[in-house]
Amino acid sequence: MELLTREDVRRMSDNGTRGPVVVNRNQRLTPGARDWLAAHKVQAVYPQGQEEGDIPSPARYRTLSGATLTEKPEHMTHLRGNILVPKDHPRIAFRGMIDTLEAEILLAQQAAADYPKLVEELEEVLAFVRNFIRCDVLEEPLKDLRLCGYDAGQLRAYSHYPDKYLGQPHFLPAHTDSPALLAVNKLRTLVRRTELAAYAAFRDADGAVTRGDIILGLNRLSSLMWILMIKLKGEQYERH
Repeated sequence: MELLTREDVRRMSDNGTRGPVVVNRNQRLTPGARDWLAAHKVQAVYPQGQEEGDIPSPARYRTLSGATLTEKPEHMTHLRGNILVPKDHPRIAFRGMIDTLEAEILLAQQAAADYPKLVEELEEVLAFVRNFIRCDVLEEPLKDLRLCGYDAGQLRAYSHYPDKYLGQPHFLPAHTDSPALLAVNKLRTLVRRTELAAYAAFRDADGAVTRGDIILGLNRLSSLMWILMIKLKGEQYERH
């Protein structure tokens, strides 16, 4: 018995551009070959009849194009439920940025060990960031936006006018600033990059966003990072 693999059917169909793929009596498709044909919408035909072992297994996964798969290819991952997308899909890239952001928050907490209140605030930030994945996967709305005692309007106002609200004007970070301040500054830049990834993940064909709540949440999180930096610069955290 000759097994026709994914590479075989790819070659037989000229990389999915023509078909059908003919499977003779002494040949059998591997599960990977069946999945590849389904994903590329290439038909398999059996001139001498289809043997029992060649009957496709029940589909376990679907793609956004409507193809069904019995096995998960290594280059694909779950978007939601049993729907698979390539690993470079914008929403998967966004989730990767969230993962990176979580890791950087932990490092910032370590750098801020001498500032218990700041560590506590960053723990609240960590919980907020982890919720983005749930909101994306389950398609839930981001609930009431309030971080470290500031609502969305206050986050914007305090970050734009820190001298008025916090008694410390805007400044440019320098290498002489504390490790805690520089760690939060790095967090701020990563939040901005995550916001850009969110826009790429949730924009439609016309450039409008489908998840404005997530975009707003990340924008205000960036504001909070600047507020934390302002408070560090103004020595407004008790140091232990």
